[in-house]
Amino acid sequence: MSVELKLTRTGRLDEPGSSSDFVADPGKAVRLLLENESRASPAVPPDWTEKLRGIQSIIDRALSGLDPQELLVALVERVRDALQADTAAVLLLDRQSGQLVATAASGLEEEVQQGVRIQIGRGFAGRIAAEGRPVILNEVDHTKVVNPILLTKGIRSLMGAPLLADGAVIGVLHVGTLSPRTFTNTDVDLLQLAADRAAMAVQALTANLDRAAASALQRSLLPAALPFVKDMQMAARYVPGSGNVGGDWYDVLILPSGELCAVIGDVAGSGLRAAAIMGRIRSALRAYALETSDPADILTRLGHNMHYFEPDVLVTVLCAVFSPCLDRVRISSAGHMPPVLARPGEPAGPVSMVSDLLIGVPAERGRHGTAIGFPPGAMLCLYTDGLVERRDRPIDDGIARLSAVLTPSDPETVCACVMAAMADWSPHSDDVALLIVRRDPTPGSEPDAASVGSTA
Repeated sequence: MSVELKLTRTGRLDEPGSSSDFVADPGKAVRLLLENESRASPAVPPDWTEKLRGIQSIIDRALSGLDPQELLVALVERVRDALQADTAAVLLLDRQSGQLVATAASGLEEEVQQGVRIQIGRGFAGRIAAEGRPVILNEVDHTKVVNPILLTKGIRSLMGAPLLADGAVIGVLHVGTLSPRTFTNTDVDLLQLAADRAAMAVQALTANLDRAAASALQRSLLPAALPFVKDMQMAARYVPGSGNVGGDWYDVLILPSGELCAVIGDVAGSGLRAAAIMGRIRSALRAYALETSDPADILTRLGHNMHYFEPDVLVTVLCAVFSPCLDRVRISSAGHMPPVLARPGEPAGPVSMVSDLLIGVPAERGRHGTAIGFPPGAMLCLYTDGLVERRDRPIDDGIARLSAVLTPSDPETVCACVMAAMADWSPHSDDVALLIVRRDPTPGSEPDAASVGSTA
């Protein structure tokens, strides 16, 4: 027999709200339950408050330790005891596969040890996730569950509730008994409260861990040190934004041809996924740079790769290739902002060039390349939008501000001046990547022309 339940009043929260408020604001529900301990009605077990305090204390300890696994293991044990059940388990949603993954269990450790996965919509846990509401099975049999461990274990009755975060299901918490049992609405309310508190804690802890992992991954993929190139000076900065770590990166490569390749880019999105995508893009671009030194060709090949293997990803990239004698630079842009060029005796300004479609947007035409002269003492500044873009100002204002700060001098000093000036202009909330390349101001042959046309 299967019973579907919506949360109902228990008599504890008549003023105000009902247990349907638990999903909308579980923190408020817990506070009200604890504050109104003295008003408990006869329909509610007198030890409910202590059970809630026990569940909350576990979450508080886990939050201080920032360990989601520790939280879930302690939580299932406490929930199992609070509901006088024989088993308890938490399955978290893997969004990429659409499956629930057994993550923590008490009395049902085999689920975790065997890596049980349940498709959303199938079986007991899958049904809870699909419907987003508690479900009770008073009688368990092979027609109602797909996980054979539940049958092998001899579980006779099951009750489960969804873990909800911002209205979306992120997992399932269920308990079971080895003898037939009729779970009550009060049991369901307590289980849902535990699930809601666990969901909020897991979401917060997972976000912290993802942020730390994304930051570590991103920093590991940025060059540990810029390469030494005779007659060239370089400096770079990467500063994470105030929110999640993004997908900004830069790279500098010495190609087999003797040319120098400087790259900067920005993956749409933030967090661990953006950082991981950035790593794959960086590796692919490096591989293509070994096959061709034409920046437009490099970005064309990268676009084909991303469109085929990661069609839902959008990336801006700018690739600049310096000739072996450093007097000429070929540049191609995939939706990225133009670099700022500063030549001795001339005001700095953005390079006039064609900006093609972002990587990830199908391109029907070939990408463009622009060639410019790069005399001794010249400086090229590559940057991501976090440096110049502010919500309350046009992006052209930011580029103009950057251009005004740039003067051909020591790149490390220029980097420091740029970061300080842009922060004073308006603090940035997005990631910032900045790469400055300067040719030594030593005597040498000047290029024949300051600018060597554009090529398609």
